[in-house]
Amino acid sequence: MGLEDAQEEVDLAFNRKAPNGLGYENAFGGATSFLRRRYTKELSGVDIAITGVPFDQAVTNRTGTRMGPRAIREASTLQPFDLPYGWDDMSPLDEFDIIDYGDLAFDYAKVAAFPDRLTDHIRTILAGGAASIALGGDHFISFPILKAYAEKYGPMSLVQVDAHTDTWPDDDMDRIDHGTMFYKAVKMGLIDVTRSAQVGIRTHNPDTLGISIIDAREVHETGPSAVATKVRAIVGDSPVYLSFDIDGLDPGFAPGTGTPVWGGLSSGQAAIFLRDLAGINLVGGDIVEVSPPYDPTGATAVAAAHVAMELICLWSWTRRKG
Repeated sequence: MGLEDAQEEVDLAFNRKAPNGLGYENAFGGATSFLRRRYTKELSGVDIAITGVPFDQAVTNRTGTRMGPRAIREASTLQPFDLPYGWDDMSPLDEFDIIDYGDLAFDYAKVAAFPDRLTDHIRTILAGGAASIALGGDHFISFPILKAYAEKYGPMSLVQVDAHTDTWPDDDMDRIDHGTMFYKAVKMGLIDVTRSAQVGIRTHNPDTLGISIIDAREVHETGPSAVATKVRAIVGDSPVYLSFDIDGLDPGFAPGTGTPVWGGLSSGQAAIFLRDLAGINLVGGDIVEVSPPYDPTGATAVAAAHVAMELICLWSWTRRKG
């Protein structure tokens, strides 16, 4: 689709003529689907379904991530104009059918029912033959999503970018907490700890549960490319779920989050790390913990939108090369 077509075809989220292609709609107008993709619940022939999960009832500090999916979508409106930088002219928006599947609908007053509803939501996407990339929402959402993925792929390799491991002990499987869900995921056998890595960690948790920890200092001292090489060796060719907590970035780059911790990755380091992961067998992912009320500049949502695009590129790279 060219600029002339875009001038005639407004609101690409509803009126896109082709299932793929770049988008030249005014960034400041139109319906803000993610990357100007079609809003649809039709999964036939779809490669990736982007879905929002506006849930923040599991946070330990500041709420606001329920507004994250909306902010990330708005921030993404500048990205469909060009090929993603640093990916050797790869153009996932041209090559694959990527849709905006909309947000998960749930009753905010029935918190206990939320996890199963989200698992069913992702299960439907996977059953339709698409991969999912979720826009959070707090980090708890990764747990119900992993349940659906493990049903299809078995125990997953987890690559997690985060300030926190989120593996603090919690044997009450009914508790909904964004700091303990990966502990539960390990105990339930959803994660293969021998082929998983947590990157950017800078809070203390003595029990790693066997997951490889690459803390923020190691990223700073050895560089993001070396860390990406290390992570690729850890996960091998196993199916990978990549979860990116925006507080993996230093609060100087992403202040809009609920539990900020100093000393994190820069946005540039994150970009290099994600691009140099190319070749991993990414089957799904999420970007979580974007809390727009704490960042009036919108920089946090911009970073999250770019992370989501990098996840699309990682998924696409493997399929293109394969």
